[in-house]
Order: sequence, then C-alpha cells, then structure tokens
Amino acid sequence: MRLEAAIKGDLHKFMEQQKIAAETAVTAGVAEITDRIKNDLRGQVSGAGLGSKLAKSWQAKLYPKGKKSIDAAGWVFSKAPKLIRAFDEGTLIKSKDGFFLAIPTEAAPKRGVGGKRITPSNFPEHTLGRLRFVYRPGKISLLVVDGLRAGTGKRGGFRKASDSALKAGRGIATVVMFLLLPQVKLKKRLDYKSVVNRWEPQLPQAIINHWPEGNSNDQQT
Repeated sequence: MRLEAAIKGDLHKFMEQQKIAAETAVTAGVAEITDRIKNDLRGQVSGAGLGSKLAKSWQAKLYPKGKKSIDAAGWVFSKAPKLIRAFDEGTLIKSKDGFFLAIPTEAAPKRGVGGKRITPSNFPEHTLGRLRFVYRPGKISLLVVDGLRAGTGKRGGFRKASDSALKAGRGIATVVMFLLLPQVKLKKRLDYKSVVNRWEPQLPQAIINHWPEGNSNDQQT
C-alpha cells in the first residue's frame, strides 16, 4: 500500500496569509496588553492619592511604530521614574547637602523668585522678610519669618507688616514657612511589578483572541 499527500491550492499564497495573520494577531495582542498595563499603572498611582499628573506620567509605545510585526514589542515607561521608584520602594530621602530637607508649609508661597517651586534659596525675602532659623532640640526645626500680617480678601496668605503696624503690635505674627527635617521616609504606596506580573501571562491568550477567524480554512490538504 502506498500513501501520497498533496496540498491543493497555492502554497505560497497560503503561507503569506498565515504570515499576515500572525503579524496581525501578535501586534494587536501586544498592543492590548501594553495598554492594559499602562492604564492599570495609572489607576494604581491615582488610587494611592498621588495625583493625576504623576499617573499620566506612565506612557506606552509599540514597536515597530505604525507597522504589524510578528516581533512586535510594547514598552511601558514613566516620565517621572525617580518619583515612581521612590513610592514603589519606600525610599529614604536625605538632603543632598547633608543638612536638612526644607518642607514648605501651607503658609509659604507656592512659587519663589523666578517662578520656580519654593525653596529657602529662592524665598522672596525682599517682599516678605528674612527667613529666621529656629532650632528646637528633640523637635522639628523651623524657618520662620517675623513681622507678618495675614492678608485679607480672596488672595489670603501673608504680607509684610507696615512700620505703623509693627509699632502698634496688633495682628503681627511670626509665620512658619519651612519645616526642617534631617530625612524623610516615603511609605511604599505603589507596586508596579504586580501589575506587570498580572498581565504578562495573558499575552498568549490575547494573541489568540486577535487571530483572524477562518484564516486556517482557506486551504485544504
């Protein structure tokens, strides 16, 4: 008895169809899982109360760009990697100068000289007055400004008291502008690896779900 097998149809066309199907399925599957990881990471940051700006720092890219490929790859990354890492690991933060970390209070201006985030070095002493160091053994040390009055109206805040107000001594306050800490331990509030570990194993099924239906039935043996 002799058995023979033959493929009916155009083998080259069949193989090309399979290649296109594979490229379509792999690219779509990788894109889906990449997007799900990105969205879950954004949700994790928002859920931790770290704000929408940091949440949106998570971005995703698909390679090769604008093309379907059986070698498709997804890349999820943050534009604020140091912050993400700090909250993921519970980092201990120390002053780079070896002294104190200056944490602005609610009373401090939001922006300093030049429009940058407020720090002791860019504090507007020319309009509010000089910062004074207050050392408190066993407690948090302070940077304060003397001779201020609470602002009125919608602007609120504080302003430098006039000479007449200083002489009268009414409504004059010493205001804490910065808390001085030797170091700060950030609590672990994120776990990006758990998100990746949850979605990575689902990639094969995502590829299968995106495989074009009926593609394998175009040819007969």
